[in-house]
Amino acid sequence: MKAMALRRYGRPEDLQWTDLPDPKVAPGEVLVRVKAAGVNPVDWKLAEGRLDAIMETGFPLIPGWDVAGVVEQVGFDVSEFAPGDEVFGYIRKDSAQFGAYAELVSAHVRLLARKPAALTWEEAAGIPLAGLTAYQTIQRIGLQAHETVLVHGAAGGVGSFGVQIAAALGARVIATASERNHDFVRALGAVPVTYGAGLADRVREQAPQGVDAVVDFVGGDAVDASLELLREPGRLASIVDPEAAAKGGHYVWVRPDRSDLEALAGLADDGRLAVHLDDVLPLGDAASAWRISQSGHVPGLQSPFEVGLDLAVKQGERAPALGQGVEC
Repeated sequence: MKAMALRRYGRPEDLQWTDLPDPKVAPGEVLVRVKAAGVNPVDWKLAEGRLDAIMETGFPLIPGWDVAGVVEQVGFDVSEFAPGDEVFGYIRKDSAQFGAYAELVSAHVRLLARKPAALTWEEAAGIPLAGLTAYQTIQRIGLQAHETVLVHGAAGGVGSFGVQIAAALGARVIATASERNHDFVRALGAVPVTYGAGLADRVREQAPQGVDAVVDFVGGDAVDASLELLREPGRLASIVDPEAAAKGGHYVWVRPDRSDLEALAGLADDGRLAVHLDDVLPLGDAASAWRISQSGHVPGLQSPFEVGLDLAVKQGERAPALGQGVEC
């Protein structure tokens, strides 16, 4: 098979076309022919060696943990899927080496779910990491219908999913975003407020009695600025601030979870979860996709096709720093 891979830790330009043996299919696994792979900041940060202290990494390294594709082969004990099934998933394994930037990838069935029929391959590949991060954070705070939740970082890849998931639950959503993204946030189903000094006052204009819950997808002083806005017994969760637990909340680190993927697929098929892609590039342009992710700047949309695989760059503001739950 062909893959974009690195021979050692390096930069975007070190990604190379590489011919590698087809993946083996262990018990409990399926072989997926990749149709699209999502691009996340963790992909290029892994390639730079920034996860070396916490994750075993092998070379040649094929990046990519977000995938959508067609099952081509199943392990001898697999009954969950059959060849021809369309699937998507967050295929993070215990070690990093054989990811989604390839024609083929093997993955355990617990990492995959059936692809939402309403979405394109590229849209489906844009869900897993960011969608699971948002979904698991919302689940952690136990958000209920008719409650008011404050979502920080609503225009980012994770935050945009968080707003939609909260709205789908029937919650009232107040969301922070840069002013240039307020129309986008409104379209997601939230009342936008601007970051920065005076944030608490702006939120109180929308919720004079405070909010029931806060989810932080942006970092900085978002958690501290939110504490005074929570009415008792308020709940708070952050994917960015490791001190959130010490402040009475939760620190959330995303995990692969098949049932959560199925829930996200259901929301997408019901029309309650949309995927906003900034760009679609051929696999051979993976280095360009990484530079887009690194800069936060996105050029016009393109849809070329190469080696049967596209990379999808999700809608989002500049990515947060390494070590946050959104990253891996």
